[in-house]
Amino acid sequence: MPTTDGVLVYTRTAGYRHDSIPAGAAALCELASGLGLGAETTEDPEALTTDRLDRCATVVLLSTTGEVLTDPSRAALESYVRAGGGLLAVHAAANAEPDWPFYGALLGTRFAGHPPLQAGIVHVEDGRHLATEPLPRKWHWTDEWYDFTTHPRRPDVHVLLRADESTYEGGGHGADHPLAWCHENMGGRFLFTALGHTAESYAHPAFRAHLAGALAWTTNNRGRGAYTSGHGMPHQ
Repeated sequence: MPTTDGVLVYTRTAGYRHDSIPAGAAALCELASGLGLGAETTEDPEALTTDRLDRCATVVLLSTTGEVLTDPSRAALESYVRAGGGLLAVHAAANAEPDWPFYGALLGTRFAGHPPLQAGIVHVEDGRHLATEPLPRKWHWTDEWYDFTTHPRRPDVHVLLRADESTYEGGGHGADHPLAWCHENMGGRFLFTALGHTAESYAHPAFRAHLAGALAWTTNNRGRGAYTSGHGMPHQ
């Protein structure tokens, strides 16, 4: 693989568009800079070419909704991930590319809905992962508590965060409600976090630390050895 040189934040929407996207994109660019990486944002699917993606440390799908890629950009992104590229999917990216089987396999489920925005508690399942190490083990948070069409937990998927449905109203999964998970099943590193609905989220130190760790972990597989940490690997 060529030397990686940056993070590409993709923000196109073809369905509901979150008001938090500008704040999220700015935060992700700042966090990438903190990891020593350049960053850029785009809503142009033609920017996702094989040559461009080969230079990416990580690609981020930030609250993308609906059909946001073209056939060539899907092919380029799939090749990138299968060759070891990192992909971070944030919040409404669970509702992106509904008819693309490869992305469905990466995500392992699909967005089903959510109750109203409200406070609740997030439990950290793995406190040694880069994306969760900075977080309190019992994290008070306000967000849209996403439900999914099928249960995200599988033997080959590492769950990082789960919602405590007893602390909010309208949850759809019961006692085991994953909110963030990761795996390396398709060649590269994939991490999804369901959190990040509000613009204020992206200024919150804990959530920024969560995203920074997610960026660092997805980047590790692309030759950025400085970010490798024994605490950063999933523990099954």
